[in-house]
Amino acid sequence: MVQVMDCDETECFLAQIAGLADAFSSEAVPPFLQQITIVEKNKGRAARLKQILKEHLPTETWSSPGHEDSVAPQSRINAAGVQSSAKPHVFVAMPFSEDMEDTYIFGIQSPVNAAGYLCERVDLTTFTGDIIARIRSRIETASLVIDDLTGANPNVYLEVGYAWGKNRPTLLIANKDNELKFDEQGQRCLIYKSISGLAKKLETDLASLSQSV
Repeated sequence: MVQVMDCDETECFLAQIAGLADAFSSEAVPPFLQQITIVEKNKGRAARLKQILKEHLPTETWSSPGHEDSVAPQSRINAAGVQSSAKPHVFVAMPFSEDMEDTYIFGIQSPVNAAGYLCERVDLTTFTGDIIARIRSRIETASLVIDDLTGANPNVYLEVGYAWGKNRPTLLIANKDNELKFDEQGQRCLIYKSISGLAKKLETDLASLSQSV
């Protein structure tokens, strides 16, 4: 059994698939089982999970060991959820509004995952305990803290200050229409005009981060 801790969306889903793979490989499934259906009400998340399967699962069919169409899961699936708390992660502080969802999913999470990091936004993470304690601990252990200052959200500024106080590597980003506050005007900030442009800029920064650790 895989115990999932400190996972992002991709890691959690792959850990679930790893559990199914483990059951099949150990033949711990009833002989009458013909199909497993995963239901997700959120259409956007359902599309993302389908893409995750497409990228990491070489076939849509799993059979019992010995069958010709049996397939072993890829290494990313095998490793999903295993010692997740020890895996390098990027903590993202940003407004949780609906109009920022695509910015997070495609502009931030995608390049972060592609660079080999877990990507954590606290409202999308499953955990138990106090949320403030969770934010503190994940900032303190983050390989990088990405702060989207768009909209001047006070919670985001609070997390920026905490990251600075703990001397964590911090990357400020903001939409081109956002006016930076006085304290941030002298700091390096990635200004993005589009989500795709943000993703490309983050790819470059994350590549530099990977080389420095």
